[in-house]
This record gives sequence, C-alpha cells and structure tokens, in this order.
Amino acid sequence: QVQLVESGGGLVQAGGSLRLSCAASGRTFSKMGWFRQAPGKEREFVAAVTWGSGNTYYADSVKGRFTISRDNAKNVVYLQMNSLKPEDTAVYYCAADLVPVPVRTYYNYWGQGTQVTVSS
Repeated sequence: QVQLVESGGGLVQAGGSLRLSCAASGRTFSKMGWFRQAPGKEREFVAAVTWGSGNTYYADSVKGRFTISRDNAKNVVYLQMNSLKPEDTAVYYCAADLVPVPVRTYYNYWGQGTQVTVSS
C-alpha cells in the first residue's frame, strides 16, 4: 500500500524557518514534490525533485528561500523553508509519481497535508 506521510508543519514568525518531511512507503517513485494550497486559492506547485538524477525545480515565489532534498535510502523528501513570509501560509502537500516528467504537474499520489502558518 502506497503512503505519503508529511510532518513538520507549524506556526512560525515571518523570517523564520521550518522543515517539512515526507516519508514514502510502498514503492519508490521517479519524482516527489511539494504543493501548497492557501484558503480560497488553487493548489500550486512549490518544488520537486527527480529521484534518479536529483534535479530540483522550484516555483519562482520560493526560489532562493526553499530547498528540496531527498534521502534515497530512507525514501524521504524534505522541504527546508527559510525566510518565511505570511504569504507562505498554506496547507502543504507532498506528492509523488512514477512518471518523471512533467515535474510541475501530473502527480497521482498525495499525502494528507500539513499546515504551515506564518505570522507577521
């Protein structure tokens, strides 16, 4: 059974940092990514990493502040979020798929989400 389990969300002040983790079980994927959805907004792509090459991809809004990384042995992907802003407040979802491209869309496996709240 495939499962993606996120952890690490919480409340942080603007300028602070959080690290999200997503543990995958059941199979190894070709790509894993993070998406977020703020209240009243559509879910948007945040970052992704391809499992084989380790290439990373970011939304322009988080580039330079967020870093995605993976631990192949543990089948875990991380999202280090620095210099957080109130507009980063959202539910963050881990996603994965067997198809390596496209990296910003097409994910069939999703976690339950973890809340990130950035206070001003």
